[in-house]
Amino acid sequence: MAVSANRLELLQIADAVARDKSIDRGIVLASMEEAMAKAARSRYGQETEIRVEIDPRTGETRFSRLMLVVDQVENDSTQISLVDARKRNPAAEVGDWISDRLPPLDFGRIAAQSAKQVIVQKVREAERDRQYDEFKDRIGEIINGAVKRVEYGNVIVDLGRAEAIIRRDEMIPREMFRPGDRVRAYVYDVRREQRGPQIFLSRTHPQFMAKLFMQEVPEIYDGVIEVKSVARDPGSRAKIAVTSRDSSIDPVGACVGMRGSRVQAVVNELQGEKIDIIPWSIDAATFIVNALQPAEVVKVVLDEDSSRIEVVVPDDQLSLAIGRRGQNVRLASQLTGWDIDILTEAEESERRQKEFIERTQIFMNALDVDEVVGQLLASEGFRNVEELAYVDPSEVANIEGFDGEFAEEIQNRARDYLARLEAEQDARRKELGVADELREIEGVTTAIMVKLGENDVKTIEDLAGCATDDLVGWTEKRNGETVKETGFLDGLDISRDEAEAIVMRARVKAGWVEEDELNQVELTQGESPAEA
Repeated sequence: MAVSANRLELLQIADAVARDKSIDRGIVLASMEEAMAKAARSRYGQETEIRVEIDPRTGETRFSRLMLVVDQVENDSTQISLVDARKRNPAAEVGDWISDRLPPLDFGRIAAQSAKQVIVQKVREAERDRQYDEFKDRIGEIINGAVKRVEYGNVIVDLGRAEAIIRRDEMIPREMFRPGDRVRAYVYDVRREQRGPQIFLSRTHPQFMAKLFMQEVPEIYDGVIEVKSVARDPGSRAKIAVTSRDSSIDPVGACVGMRGSRVQAVVNELQGEKIDIIPWSIDAATFIVNALQPAEVVKVVLDEDSSRIEVVVPDDQLSLAIGRRGQNVRLASQLTGWDIDILTEAEESERRQKEFIERTQIFMNALDVDEVVGQLLASEGFRNVEELAYVDPSEVANIEGFDGEFAEEIQNRARDYLARLEAEQDARRKELGVADELREIEGVTTAIMVKLGENDVKTIEDLAGCATDDLVGWTEKRNGETVKETGFLDGLDISRDEAEAIVMRARVKAGWVEEDELNQVELTQGESPAEA
């Protein structure tokens, strides 16, 4: 069969558009078919169901009108009776479609313009889908491009088949780019938007530095060395924690390279940003001590409930540990995920002395003893009257200067004091209207009931409706500072896990959850960190 020039030209146009826009040829032909169908409806009526088929081999175009087979015809332009349909196709049934061949359509100027708009729109949508599909899987990669233009401090980057943007706040401070400059950046987000896919790049993202090290250090690329965490003050200083899966390979040395060649390549890309390479450790205290380098650390005290650590440094190391404008301790905190409080040895000694005096005074007031006895009890490590009252009598009797009789007297006084305190708290609990049934929940003491009553938690339902944060408080970042919000049980020695268990037991008691859900929570809390 002879193929006309017009048909060949149609296929050539489809091929050219597909190559130019990097989209599938079938999508271009489908958009042409839809455009021709729209133009044909302007000739035969908008409600008419028109189908256009373009042969992908010959370019031949076939126009057809589809008619729905019905029992009773209401619209003869879109429907055909079952009787008439069976004249064309004896197997036709109600609900089937009957196709009528239409003569070739001679497009007018308006119809051609309308068809062109449909094709342009469909091709543009296909191009946007192609761009989105291509780059959505590249989130987390470093990408190279050329600066196309700079708008209000934002850099538009030409990636070849798409454009991306580096916003002003994602650029290293004092960094300048001009049109035509080559740039490397980290793809941190790709969004499908009305105006097309938006590709967002960053040069300040912590993972940008991690990926640069992956490019420079073959051991990281091969997985022998792992980058555990990164903290950056873009353009100024950064810390990166690394560990090795092979004990024969030093992770820090591998990242530094021969005469610092590897780390220097990263520093040059980041405009001279100083980089501390830190050996990672599974032990939180060791890791935090490493992260505070180059400062020396004398002692650390961890509070795992609030992810806070207290670090004691020599007096002459304080400014080094904190860093200029708090930079060193801030980066160490970001790197480790712990809030770090730094004290000098003098400050720590002063605080310990203050705590010793406070404990001594508690024992003097509660047990009606002199200062010497109070100091002896505090120096033996007793933190409160409860510990003293219920410890093995031999531990008290073994204190220097105490004998068995005096130790027994001290413990009796401690128990009497706790009994009086319990009676006072129970009276206060009744005054607040806290229900007796709260006492049936394991872990709830009279002191806890008083605290709950003071915060308008008076029944099992009230307690069941509480969140763990309501009881023990929470911490959050505000303007770069960690702020501790107090809970209902502030001042009592209650951990977050214990508070969560109390709330769950209240929910079981109230019938809100099943017993096995409580068991699951307690099982999770009982796992060791390695098991979890």
